[in-house]
Amino acid sequence: MSANGKIDLVCFDIGGVLVRILTAWPDLCRAMRIDVRGESAGELAENARRELAEAYQRGDLSTEAWMAAVENALSGLYTADELATLHDAVLIEEYPGVAILIDELHRAGIATACLSNTNELHWPKLVHHDGARVMPGEPRYPGVHKLGSHHASHLMKFIKPAPDIYRAFEKATGRSGSQILFFDDLAENVAAAKSLGWHAERIDPTAPTDEQLRRHLAAHGVL
Repeated sequence: MSANGKIDLVCFDIGGVLVRILTAWPDLCRAMRIDVRGESAGELAENARRELAEAYQRGDLSTEAWMAAVENALSGLYTADELATLHDAVLIEEYPGVAILIDELHRAGIATACLSNTNELHWPKLVHHDGARVMPGEPRYPGVHKLGSHHASHLMKFIKPAPDIYRAFEKATGRSGSQILFFDDLAENVAAAKSLGWHAERIDPTAPTDEQLRRHLAAHGVL
């Protein structure tokens, strides 16, 4: 660990930084060839889904309770099986080049980690680990799997941008403040990290992320 505040840990958000995701309800329905029904894409439904997603990401709801609450919030317009299919569709592919970049960071002696607002269903697919052992077969997201440590909101019981999750990450990794360079696609999460003394940069999820990451890493003198 660095004793002088020099960056020696690079921390990544997953969705929108390492892994391409879909978040808009109509896009998810289109991807899975499921109709957008009733007012399921309206503001009230979107707000309800967001509140439930945050509770699920904090670990306040079990998967079963979250699924039942979403089904109820959408007035039964979608079956549980359809909701599970749409939830799985959030995760697409890993952005090109990020696995190679993570290998380069490790060769340079820089520790890596992720800090993700995620949930019980997505987490094993992202990290290729069921909580007890590595899952069989090849990782769906090899760059994420390669990271030195993995930190998830539903396990930590906090979600970004709450300061508590950043403090819990510092305690878990033994790094703090200017020793950490953090990448996230949401401005509020970047601002929260900066308020705690971390180096932090926003990544645009609509553009190639490895190029952005490399520019920031170079600017911070990491690679």
